[in-house]
Amino acid sequence: MALLFWISFAGMLYTYAVYPAIIWLFSRLAGRDVLRRSITPRISVIVPCHNTETNIISRIKNLEASDYPSDKLEIIVVSDGSTDGTEGAMMQVSAQATLADGHSCTSDAKRQCQITVLGNRKRRGKAAALNYAIAVATGDIIVFADPRQRFERRAIRELVSTLADETVGAVTGELILEDKRMTEIGEAQALYWKYEKWIRKNESRFDSSVGATGASYAIKRQLWAPLPESTILDDAYTLMRISLHGYRIVFEEKARAYDEAASSTRQEFLSKARTLTGHYQLCQLLPQLLVPTHRLVIQFYSHKLMRLIAPILLVGWFTSNAVICIGQDGSGWPALYGAVLIAQTAFYLLVAAGWMLSGQGRLIGLAKAAFAFMLMNTAVLLGLIYFITGRQSTWTRTE
Repeated sequence: MALLFWISFAGMLYTYAVYPAIIWLFSRLAGRDVLRRSITPRISVIVPCHNTETNIISRIKNLEASDYPSDKLEIIVVSDGSTDGTEGAMMQVSAQATLADGHSCTSDAKRQCQITVLGNRKRRGKAAALNYAIAVATGDIIVFADPRQRFERRAIRELVSTLADETVGAVTGELILEDKRMTEIGEAQALYWKYEKWIRKNESRFDSSVGATGASYAIKRQLWAPLPESTILDDAYTLMRISLHGYRIVFEEKARAYDEAASSTRQEFLSKARTLTGHYQLCQLLPQLLVPTHRLVIQFYSHKLMRLIAPILLVGWFTSNAVICIGQDGSGWPALYGAVLIAQTAFYLLVAAGWMLSGQGRLIGLAKAAFAFMLMNTAVLLGLIYFITGRQSTWTRTE
């Protein structure tokens, strides 16, 4: 029990404190610069969507408002089996539309950038939609965007300038969460996201980030390979596959996209579970990431895999602590184990308080942060169940 206690404690400490500190130190001592240049190759912005009638028009207008040269900008929107008015809405703003049944049409709208609408009559999943769109894309750079978020005017230009570096194969932008409705865990969610971005920034500065922002990332066209249609996290799969070919994956904080934080605890929980299901699947689709010779293996194990076993470490730590204190088995330092058990119990009471409390204040904020932390770790277990049972969503974060 004592051995389990210390292994569990060491694992948690390494995952959430030691590794972030190490990668920060390495980024300072052996950081690599990115040779950014202002270049304007032809680019294709891919926007896959499913039932997004309410925001697809505003999303297209947001992309059109980019300061990237309009004659070098191609926007391809692909609807995957939408059953609402998504395709009709897209047709209103498209200069050219092509549907899966073979017919096409051209609107009278005068537009500077090319906008193409594609449609799958049957729902095949996001990966299939991306494969379909990129097969007809003409850009040298592929920019991936979701229909829900919005870009700053310079976001596309910042992504492209980073790809001017020959050692960089892909770049991921920064996602800024706007919590207008202030949910019960909104502040804690935003705080955790800042912590995650800080780690990605340091990984990128040292070599490559192993995290991706699906709402804003870009790759060099020649590095694209079609996605397996079952892929859940297209961003993570695409970027990590590119890293296997020796290219850097860079985090560019100037390429900003904006999104609203989850509107409910349930929505945030299911979103995390879906993402974590994708992490389990990533190991299945790209087993090369687990090979010790892969240059990013330490970062991948430390940043991704350790997060997947964190719930097991939490259970092991608390259980072994309780057994030691109750049975005094191998305690050695009874006062120490007793104090840790009290602290762990207080933490879980704080988690319960974060679930039930609402309002503001330092204590309430601390309780919400504890609750958000446990919410994420519980989602890890649900993600594992989803992966084992095959219940995998390739689209919405609330399914």
